Amino acid sequence: MAVFRKDPCGIICLIITYAAVLYADYVVVQWLILPTMAMSISGYFHAVAFNLIVVLLISSHVRAVTSDPGIVPLPAAAIDFSDMRVGAIPKSILSQDGESWSICQKCEAYRPPRAHHCRICRRCIRKMDHHCPWINNCVGEFNQKFFIQFLFYVGLAAIYSIVLVILCWTTASNRHIKLAEQNAKVRAHTIVLIVESILFGLFVCAIGCDQVSAILEDETAVEQVKRVNGVRPQQNRSRKELLREVFGRGSRLCWLCPFSSGRFPSITPPPFTQDV
Repeated sequence: MAVFRKDPCGIICLIITYAAVLYADYVVVQWLILPTMAMSISGYFHAVAFNLIVVLLISSHVRAVTSDPGIVPLPAAAIDFSDMRVGAIPKSILSQDGESWSICQKCEAYRPPRAHHCRICRRCIRKMDHHCPWINNCVGEFNQKFFIQFLFYVGLAAIYSIVLVILCWTTASNRHIKLAEQNAKVRAHTIVLIVESILFGLFVCAIGCDQVSAILEDETAVEQVKRVNGVRPQQNRSRKELLREVFGRGSRLCWLCPFSSGRFPSITPPPFTQDV
C-alpha cells in the first residue's frame, strides 16, 4: 500500500534531497568527467557507474517514501475505552496469532507488540524506529530495508564524488587540461560538491551505524528511549536471522536491490470490537 504524508517539513526535506542528488550528478558529469575524460573508456565507465548509483539511490528512496512502514489497521468497529479504569475493558488482549496486543488511546484501538504511535503519521506503526523527515515517512518493520539501502547509496555516492574530484583534477593536471574556460566556476562547483559529499556522507554514516546496531541488538530507537534505565529484553536469535528479518530471506545479493519485493504481510486486528 503506497503512502504519502502531507507534512510540510517532510516535503521540504524531500525537495532538498532530490536537489542535492541531481546537483551532485550534474557537477560530476558536466564539470568533472566531460572536460577531463570525454570520449574515453574511463569517462564512459565513471559516468555510467555514478549514474547507476544515483538510480539505485533514488529508487530506494522512493520505496522508503511510498512504502507502508507497518501501519496497524484500525478495527472495523470503534472501541470504547472509557471503562478501562474500572476493569470493564482489558488493557491487553491476545490476537489470533497469540500476540499480546496493547491499547493505543490515541488511535482508540489495540496494537500489536513493539508497535508505537507516531504523532506525525497519527497512526501506530509496527516495530517503529523513528519518523524520518528525509523520507517523509516512518521507518518501521516493512520499509526499514529501503531506508538502509537509501543510506548506503547516499554514502557510496558521497565517497565516489570525492574520488572523482581527486581523479579528475589529477588527470587534468597531468595532461595540462583546463577543466573549463572559467576556472572560478569549476572551483566553486567542486567545493560545493565536496562539502555536500562530506556532510551527507558523515550524516548517513552515523544514521546507518545506528540502524545496523538497532537490527543486531533487536531494539528500535523508540524502544531504547522508552527503556531508559530499564533492563533490555533478551534476544536469542542470531545476527544472521535478525538481518534476514529486515532484508529478506532470499540471496544476500538482493539485500541492496531496491527493486526486490518488500515485506508486506497481512495485518489483522485482534478479534475484539465494541461498538461505542
